[in-house]
Amino acid sequence: MIRRTTMETKNLADLYGLSNVDWATVEDRLERGVTQAPGTGGPGRHTCWLASINRDGSPHVTGVGALWFDGAFWFETGEQTRKGRNLARDPRCTLSLATHEFDLVVEGVAEKITDPLAVATMAEQWNAQGWPARVDESGVALTADYSAPSAGPPPWTIYRLKAHQATSLLTIDPGGATRWRFVPT
Repeated sequence: MIRRTTMETKNLADLYGLSNVDWATVEDRLERGVTQAPGTGGPGRHTCWLASINRDGSPHVTGVGALWFDGAFWFETGEQTRKGRNLARDPRCTLSLATHEFDLVVEGVAEKITDPLAVATMAEQWNAQGWPARVDESGVALTADYSAPSAGPPPWTIYRLKAHQATSLLTIDPGGATRWRFVPT
């Protein structure tokens, strides 16, 4: 998780005399939530985009219902979806999102979550955001009456993005762009 790491920070906008973006500001905004309902933020709404790596090395990008929780992004998908198969073969991925205040790209590794307590906690988190997810009979995956078509049919596996690096571009004054490398402590 990002909070339990040290950071190496690089100002990508010093050419223009702009200050570093403060990671705490980014994290505080993420803590407030980035709902996906129309008219609630971003360009009309928030969408998180996940890029995974196809078998031939080409990128695969798709929208996901990611949540920021406990210092990390979490998302779910069916194991037989393209992104699910890609992550099983190569867990490296990138998640991006636009808020009103900044654009954010987080690079890292998707960790498959199989702890029943963590799965139940995340089901509660998605419920709080308006998606009625529940733990399935296996205790380690989710089910619901509906999900995004790109998630495939249930059960849905939960992943936590273990961030190695993030880049943010402020979209409001004073502007700025910063890259953080997260080094485990």
